[in-house]
Amino acid sequence: MKIKNNNLYIENCNTVDLAKKYGTPLYVISENTILKKIQEIKKEFLDKYYNTRAAYAGKAFLTLFMCKLIEREGLSLDVVSGGELYTAIKADFPGERIEFNGNNKSIEEIEMALDYNVGKFIVDNIYELDLLLELSKSKNKTINILFRITPGVNSQTHKYITTGSKDSKFGIPLQDDIIFPAVKKAIDSKWINFEGFHYHVGSQLHDNTSHLKALYISMNLIKNVKDKFNYQVKELNIGGGFGIRYTDKDITKPISYFVDPIMSKIEGFCVKEKINIPSVVIEPGRFIVGEAGIQLYTVGSIKKIPGIKTYVSVDGGMTDNIRPGLYNADYKCLLANRAKEDKINKFTISGKCCESTDILIEEAKLPNPKTGDILAIFSTGAYGYSMANNYNKLQIPAVVVVRDDYSKVIVKRQTYEDIIRREVLI
Repeated sequence: MKIKNNNLYIENCNTVDLAKKYGTPLYVISENTILKKIQEIKKEFLDKYYNTRAAYAGKAFLTLFMCKLIEREGLSLDVVSGGELYTAIKADFPGERIEFNGNNKSIEEIEMALDYNVGKFIVDNIYELDLLLELSKSKNKTINILFRITPGVNSQTHKYITTGSKDSKFGIPLQDDIIFPAVKKAIDSKWINFEGFHYHVGSQLHDNTSHLKALYISMNLIKNVKDKFNYQVKELNIGGGFGIRYTDKDITKPISYFVDPIMSKIEGFCVKEKINIPSVVIEPGRFIVGEAGIQLYTVGSIKKIPGIKTYVSVDGGMTDNIRPGLYNADYKCLLANRAKEDKINKFTISGKCCESTDILIEEAKLPNPKTGDILAIFSTGAYGYSMANNYNKLQIPAVVVVRDDYSKVIVKRQTYEDIIRREVLI
């Protein structure tokens, strides 16, 4: 981001011009920022350590364009639904580089994945294991699996995005009478190639403590599998959750802060216990795309309540960014057309939905806004478009990618006709 002539630029594109050309609300994604993050992952993890892999977590932001970019850069792709898998298929993403995650895969989704020959299933529960055994046998296919485990660690993040605690809807509990019979069933099956374990401890993390605690638990589990079944685990997926910068409160860490101690401890443990070093996989999603995105809005009504606050309403809201309403996510913003002006007062940025929780930013320090100003909100590349909805029958915005001074629509703006296309009048 930079400021020229009082206007905000993303790469070499004037955001005010983008708003005029494509309309608002608008998602804008910087391709070069994505590539910079991927290069960091390559330099500090993939190229630095032997037998490693990175699988982009598609839930953060997945479009046909993103699939092709991830494919071109050599990363794998983590999907969690039939819709995400279908997007990858339509983009002709290599099936062997797809990992299918999720806690309640349907029969139809599993069959789609089997037919496309996805590279790996991350099995979330015993029900799914039995279902996979049945369906892979019916299709005469041997599949690769990891067991997603619940390591029972707490993370320093919002409770709604903590995923590794004992009380979690995700993963198999680490009770001997649950995990070890499942491992034995997988090892003994001719339809299953059991490769190892997966864990995910939470999202938007700036501390590696929970990753390291989960790693200790996982490595002991790998040792126990070797001792009990004389079976060498081939792979360990340590998930993602690496935090990004939303506001000045976020002290972001490089990817090396997370992976370096993990790789060191894995090697040390394996040497000490005389077990094979497994392949190690990470699942960055937000880390790759979060800071690459901004959202542009047009200011509409301005409501001043003397002695209380001033509401500045924009032409979008919780339909295109539900994170503030879901878990009080914080963002920074700027008036893109008055970017150098002094920020003299605090304002509450509200959306246009008929919902009191439709507040994007509680206290935004800005010049006095005017109707027609263009408001830019930063770090919205992850979980904005992917969580967009049609509450109040508002249209889902377009997505534009920029690279240097070039811009292109990669998702068209939804029309009113699109909104009611599936409805039937009887």
